[in-house]
Amino acid sequence: RVQTHLQSVARACQGEPDNGLRPPAVPRPAFDLMLGNSQAMRRIYQLIARVAPTDATVLIVGESGTGKELIAQTIHARSRRHRGPLVPINCGAIPENLIESELFGHEKGAFTGASQMRRGVFERAHGGTLFLDEISEMPADLQVRLLRALETNKITRVGGEKEIPIDTRIIAATNRPPEQAVAQGKLREDLLYRLAVFPIHVPPLRHRDDDVELLAHHFLAVFNKSQGRAKRFHPLALQRLRAHPWPGNVRQLRNAIHRAYILADAEIGPDDLPPPTTAANKPIHGELRFPLGSPLADIERQMILATLEHFKGDKRRTAKTLGVSLKTLYNRLNAYRVNNGSSAAQRVGASRAGLM
Repeated sequence: RVQTHLQSVARACQGEPDNGLRPPAVPRPAFDLMLGNSQAMRRIYQLIARVAPTDATVLIVGESGTGKELIAQTIHARSRRHRGPLVPINCGAIPENLIESELFGHEKGAFTGASQMRRGVFERAHGGTLFLDEISEMPADLQVRLLRALETNKITRVGGEKEIPIDTRIIAATNRPPEQAVAQGKLREDLLYRLAVFPIHVPPLRHRDDDVELLAHHFLAVFNKSQGRAKRFHPLALQRLRAHPWPGNVRQLRNAIHRAYILADAEIGPDDLPPPTTAANKPIHGELRFPLGSPLADIERQMILATLEHFKGDKRRTAKTLGVSLKTLYNRLNAYRVNNGSSAAQRVGASRAGLM
């Protein structure tokens, strides 16, 4: 019976009828342009597959370097608009006095230097997709015009009066938490609601389980192919890669592998890579990471000081958040102050954290 089952599975893998039996599911490490096999990334793939065939507006939220533009490219490639253009624009990289023209275009003579009519990205993306990266960096007055364009599907060039119909799908992205961007006045609340028809939250690399090693091998293979080499990782190098917090996410990982590739001969060792996380831990997007084997006392100290700094020295809120009494918190802070007393630099740091 077991042999029959195995033969049936083998036939199914070769495209033959399986008489109701299917081969075991094999995890897919890649999804079009994207790479990753963690549970978090598989969820992203599911969301992309659902939204891509529609014309729904998508808001991609994630830290810098997580691959937001790759997600936009994948959505476009899987959409009914894939034969149309995908036009990206980084709203934070264009000077404020030029971004309006870049978005909506301008008529000849609209301003000094406008020697001819120019179409903006909305028109250039007609029939396709417009990717508005770092949307929260767009000036507030232009956010009003953008909102109107999204609601009416019409734009007016700078210096013009005629309304021009547009047929463009919008995908926006931001590296700020949207609610935080609204609270800070970086993003209009009504524009957020209009953009976030289908939000996709991209996990940072530190939340992607074993994807670090998968990505590292991928980048190494890319560099090997381009150079005609066959370099490899030492096991300790892979261990260091897994332990690193990667605050710059996939972009930082790729750059680190590239640098290590240049430094190494036949094998990339741990010394070719960024140093491991040290005790001087710093919060990254509201999180602290600790290497396995870190002393509990050191973890507690860093957590208390980081939380106190987060609450701008408010000891009551810090104690309440950490679930300890105010007296316990004061005892810990006094101990840290005594232990740090011999170092002038540490005394300055303690003062900034509200310890002195």
